[in-house]
Amino acid sequence: MCLTFSKKGCLSSESQEVLNERGLAQVFFLQSLSVNKEHGMNYLEGSAMCRWLGGCLLLLLAGCSVGDSKFLAGNLNGVNHTSAAINYFSVNGYGGANISPHGYGGGMCCAMLPRQWQPGLKLEVEWETDPSPYEKIKRKPDGFNFDEVALARHEANYGRYSTIVELPPYEGRLCALEVHFLPCNQVKVSTSCWRYPSPNSPIKEPLEMKEPVVCPK
Repeated sequence: MCLTFSKKGCLSSESQEVLNERGLAQVFFLQSLSVNKEHGMNYLEGSAMCRWLGGCLLLLLAGCSVGDSKFLAGNLNGVNHTSAAINYFSVNGYGGANISPHGYGGGMCCAMLPRQWQPGLKLEVEWETDPSPYEKIKRKPDGFNFDEVALARHEANYGRYSTIVELPPYEGRLCALEVHFLPCNQVKVSTSCWRYPSPNSPIKEPLEMKEPVVCPK
């Protein structure tokens, strides 16, 4: 039985061993609906297979699947503790929400995590930042489109980052996977049902954190 997934589908037992050695665990079920980047489109779009998978996913989320599902579903949310905008973020290749400075974003469906948490599970978080989100970019004479040179100059300051984080423990049910972006490109993840900024949330950092002029190496 396949318990570990990648974007390309079910992994063999040999591939699973390699994955475990690297300390990574793919935790999303929707890899079957991933975008075929080479062709620029969803390769299941409009097909009967797509409708079948969609129906199966609804059954899983409703708890009506045959037998016990190996995964728990929850939303993918983000919290930005920095003054830069998060243009997008993803966890293990899935996500895509943008977050304003010192703001919240997400509600993306769905993060699928193993029903049984175990030590050593890790997630790869990727994100892009805009350090000057309120900069006024020059527009063309039509007043609608941005000037290409000005836009390119602005986008040249974007930062692209990735990191590996531990998957926190959870029991019984999964409410959401909440990703927190902190100064100096630090990331924390919560699986608690207490959403930030609840005092019961395990993330205690303030939303507007003080950012050092130079980050420690």
